[in-house]
Amino acid sequence: MQYDSIKRNLGNIFNRTPFLRKLFYRLLDLLLLRSWHIRRELNLLRKNGFSPEHISDAGSGFGQYVFYLSKKYPGAKITGLDIKQEQVDDCNSFFSTIELSDRVSFEYADLTKTDAVEAYDLTLSVDVMEHIEDDRTVFQRIYKGLKPGGVLLISTPSDQGGSDVHHDHEESFIDEHVRDGYGVTDIDEKLREAGFSDIQIKYSYGTPGKISWKLSMKYPILLANTSKLFMLLLPFYYVVVYPICFILNMADVRGNHPTGTGLIVRCKK
Repeated sequence: MQYDSIKRNLGNIFNRTPFLRKLFYRLLDLLLLRSWHIRRELNLLRKNGFSPEHISDAGSGFGQYVFYLSKKYPGAKITGLDIKQEQVDDCNSFFSTIELSDRVSFEYADLTKTDAVEAYDLTLSVDVMEHIEDDRTVFQRIYKGLKPGGVLLISTPSDQGGSDVHHDHEESFIDEHVRDGYGVTDIDEKLREAGFSDIQIKYSYGTPGKISWKLSMKYPILLANTSKLFMLLLPFYYVVVYPICFILNMADVRGNHPTGTGLIVRCKK
């Protein structure tokens, strides 16, 4: 399934005015379960006194998380890194329009070749690593770019059904993925090899999250790929479905799952 094309189509719709773009960010924050988990981890860090001065979003895409971070940490400098130049240009233009360009910027970056040294207090990587074959190099580069005591926060599919793959003969639901998901031991070993410590890994998208993901993401994407007409019906679909997904997302974030199709990873330099 080509997920990027759907994101581009939605981006084109909501990119017409700054108000619509902000609305789109807000809708994504409400809808995407991974965003719920990321916000929870950031809140836990804040409760422990963590207040980053310079943040990088490694794989910033449409700029959703950079926008959220700019509001959560109003004094921080934030750098979005992405390999798609059109995304970089688009985000720089938008954040300039909303007058945040003094502390928010986006740069073209191949994450396997970044050369930052002790530049960031916090690096975010949300659903990025499953798209990159040479993940060991990326972890090493991110480690090098963090200041001592800096934090890396990752959301990525697990090998317990991540990308909606449950058997060896199945293929990823998302065509752009180069791996179906990480095992806990696998990602832990790669992060330790890069130099990280205090590695905390937990499953996301447990039973309630998996149901929510199917209702809020999988089925709408399948239908949108089948018929463009369904794109027009999406608002009505979500009016009915979202209250159920909200409850399921809350249960997933608050639960402690023995397994799940996603991983939330937090570690330090």
